[in-house]
Amino acid sequence: MRLALLADTHGFLDPRIADLVSACDMAVHAGDIGGADVLLSLQPREQVIAIRGNNDVPQKWPEHERHVLENLPRETRVPLAGGDLVVVHGDESIPVAARHDAFRRRYPDAKAVVYGHTHSQTVDQSATPWVLNPGAAGRTRTYGGPACLILDCHEQGWSVETVQFPVRRYPSLRSGPRRGESGQSAASGE
Repeated sequence: MRLALLADTHGFLDPRIADLVSACDMAVHAGDIGGADVLLSLQPREQVIAIRGNNDVPQKWPEHERHVLENLPRETRVPLAGGDLVVVHGDESIPVAARHDAFRRRYPDAKAVVYGHTHSQTVDQSATPWVLNPGAAGRTRTYGGPACLILDCHEQGWSVETVQFPVRRYPSLRSGPRRGESGQSAASGE
């Protein structure tokens, strides 16, 4: 099974990442989606799994899409060949330096934990569960360009591939900043 892991789209999915998702069996979004249109643009072969991030609140989603929020959990567990993938957003009040250890204590029986929130791509395979952050898959605070992870899961083992595209400028459809693009620093915008 091939999964595209992504997070932190904040209302915009980079089309290059959408193309990668279409070649995967499943897409897993670790929160801060920004609107149902992002979920609809994810077209894997089988299934989309998504959770709610701290910015996935009614006042930050288009009014006609807010009903989708009711069905998004704050976290989920995905059973896969070779183990479980836990999906959280990672916006708890845990210092960044202690976050991976906290996830490992909280989900000791998982094969991997995927989270978002920091917008920084991370693959920590130093212990089990692995702790994975796909980076930002949109255009908000991408730290070098939109990113995702590709996770291949088999009974014999799992492997992770990092993907990061160069920054591309997209024309704005409206004047002023988009949702979530207020110019805040990464620390204040989490």
